[in-house]
Amino acid sequence: MDTRTSPTRLRITQLREVLAREGVHALLVPSADPHLSEYLPGRWQGREWLSGFTGSMATLVVAVDRAALFADSRYWVQAEAELADTGIELVKIPTGTSAAHIDWLAQHVPRGAVVAVDGQVLGLASANALKTALDAAGVLLRTDVDLLDAIWPDRPALPAEPVYEHAPPQATQTRAERLAAVREAMARHGATHHFVSTVDDLAWITNLRGSDVHYNPVFLAHLLLNMSGGTLFIGKGKVNAALAARLAADGLKLAPYEQAGAALSALGADARLLIDPKRVTHGLRAQVGLGTPVVEAINPSTLLKSRKSEAEAAFVREAMAEDGAALCEFYAWFEAAMARGERITELTVDEKLSAERARRAGFVGLSFNTIAGFNANGAMPHYRATEESHAVIQGNGLLLIDSGGQYLGGTTDITRVWPIGSVNAAMKRDYTLVLKGTMNLSRARFPRSTLSPMLDALARAPLWAEGVEFGHGTGHGVGYFLNVHEGPQSISKAIPDANMAMEPGMITSIEPGVYRTGLWGVRIENLVLNVPATTVEGSTFGEFLEFETLTLCPIDTRCIDRSLLRQDEVDWLNRYHATVRERLAPRVAGAALDWLQERTEPI
Repeated sequence: MDTRTSPTRLRITQLREVLAREGVHALLVPSADPHLSEYLPGRWQGREWLSGFTGSMATLVVAVDRAALFADSRYWVQAEAELADTGIELVKIPTGTSAAHIDWLAQHVPRGAVVAVDGQVLGLASANALKTALDAAGVLLRTDVDLLDAIWPDRPALPAEPVYEHAPPQATQTRAERLAAVREAMARHGATHHFVSTVDDLAWITNLRGSDVHYNPVFLAHLLLNMSGGTLFIGKGKVNAALAARLAADGLKLAPYEQAGAALSALGADARLLIDPKRVTHGLRAQVGLGTPVVEAINPSTLLKSRKSEAEAAFVREAMAEDGAALCEFYAWFEAAMARGERITELTVDEKLSAERARRAGFVGLSFNTIAGFNANGAMPHYRATEESHAVIQGNGLLLIDSGGQYLGGTTDITRVWPIGSVNAAMKRDYTLVLKGTMNLSRARFPRSTLSPMLDALARAPLWAEGVEFGHGTGHGVGYFLNVHEGPQSISKAIPDANMAMEPGMITSIEPGVYRTGLWGVRIENLVLNVPATTVEGSTFGEFLEFETLTLCPIDTRCIDRSLLRQDEVDWLNRYHATVRERLAPRVAGAALDWLQERTEPI
């Protein structure tokens, strides 16, 4: 195909015609929807549709004379390939939270010109930062228009799938109890009303689930609460009559999805509205009446849902055991099939592993795209095999598999690396350094309320000592049959705030890595639960926490360079494998049990 008539080039040409007609110099297209979701419904995948870049996170800017995509190191290799011949420049940024696109706009847009962005999908905090920078540069910001509508004739409609209740016993609290907890926090803030747009918060508060986006069991809606009732703004037909009656019994009435903004406008001076500036869009915030006092603070539900109860933790442990059993069944088949010389591709791994999970009790779906990357493909942290581009698993090297499931009693996320054929000394060194990083953080004890970013260096230290680094965060929070990525905690290089304090009941991933572009990638990931630590000093220095490792799956020992491990590290690994064997052996039999026993032998 002539690159001058490629879909991406044609779409950008059409967009520039719209920019000229509207008197706009540049359009900013974030990877976002009106709920600031990570995984987007088709209607708001405009950045992907316009640029051709399929990664989950990036920011696109299209100006009258140039275009740029801003992506962090997880996506550089992928972006370079997908942006080739599109005319879009890749701007490499240090982290996904970087605001480099704002600096770029301030530098490249002439004074007096206009930058446009759909305010309905622009986070309030991001909008404030953008406006401050553009004002200083003499550039005008326009947020009242969605310019993609003019050039996207087959743009998807809003998803219409019905919602359903997360039922007991896995739903360990009633909707009334959760509403009461949120209202108690509202009262502490002196608020009479509270507006919630983030889909995981909505699902947690209402005990509802849905399938409006891939992988996360959530639905699109907005919620406006007062101290005695509330309104759920949701698409027509998504709530059946019986469920609507149960919601009404808890004081929640239904209204059309598109009326949320008007409800905010109708709040008067007697209302005092609580909103989370990091979890609401500029467009919705702008519709709040000027006479309505606003309190800005983190959504109470964001903090509440991050701290799993003892009952929820018990269900998560059960989900982890079911997930671990599925992994045993898969890996037993995989190693036997490889020994037989069967043709196995990265796509086969995804297909077979997903099928094994689907057989387990309580399984609902995958929690994200399975990443199966052999050798060089494993060096792309967010790689995904496709029919058009994937590798056959053959010869020698490392196979990285990052996968997870959604269960009624929890959400899983695990990464393991397996040797294919023979592995060389350099591969073993990288593997062992990553394992040391995983273990170093897994064994940590720390005072309660430690800000989670402060723990990040513990996982990096063994790699830093050898001059090795990785570009992504070490760990993300994980929901309870909710988003596989949830806040507020983040074990990363993020600038910490008070809401990132580590508290009992939080579930977080630990996943350091090493990525050798064009060669191989290594990442070893477990999920861990914050639990009270047993300390020699007792309460002298306050309450301490430690991690309970939840994930149950052998960590391959054939890739280890034993000379790099201390005896205490060997002891930790052997204890972990003993636990994995004890917990999983009753759930598997035959070849899967044999595989489990072999892979958990002490070293």
